[in-house]
Amino acid sequence: MIEKYLSIAGPVEAEIEDRRSRFLAHLEPVSDEAAARAVIESVRKQHHTAGHHCSAFILGPDGAVERSSDDGEPAGTAGAPMLEVLRGRELRDVVAVVTRWFGGTLLGAGGLVRAYSDAVAAASDAAELVRYRLADMLELEVDYAIAGRVEASLRDRGVQVADVRHGAQATLVLAVPPAERAAVTSAIAELTGGRGRPVGAGTRWLA
Repeated sequence: MIEKYLSIAGPVEAEIEDRRSRFLAHLEPVSDEAAARAVIESVRKQHHTAGHHCSAFILGPDGAVERSSDDGEPAGTAGAPMLEVLRGRELRDVVAVVTRWFGGTLLGAGGLVRAYSDAVAAASDAAELVRYRLADMLELEVDYAIAGRVEASLRDRGVQVADVRHGAQATLVLAVPPAERAAVTSAIAELTGGRGRPVGAGTRWLA
């Protein structure tokens, strides 16, 4: 099971030039294929004078969805190399669009592969990376008399308290790596004299 993955914090661009052809790379985090295609179309409209808008995206923590497009460039010279850079950087939930303005000199297949790859690599280098981890969400109800002490003790032990809800009792919402769930449950039992029993509340990807 995938428990961690890497993405980018926000949109980023980088430009390179090869024999007067300009290659502008745009990277952006996306959550699904519709969002990725919307970014591609947005870039296409923004730079409508350019000859090509090649693209690649990888979706899902496990990279289950991969798509690429050469957008009129010779087959295999743009989209696939761009996709390979994203794979090599282990980026997920990200779309890359490289817009090319032709400079008058043919670059050849090898030159195109290098240029599209280098443009995506340059944008990746400029991006702020975000590491996401899968967490089991646990809800723990405790009396107000001990809630503060239990919360502080859990935080001291490195447990992430994602939220505190107030009702008849205090409910601590904990984000726990799956591998640490048993240890956290044991710590809760120790802190509450065996009275605290966390209840599972699904899983969530957290930065």
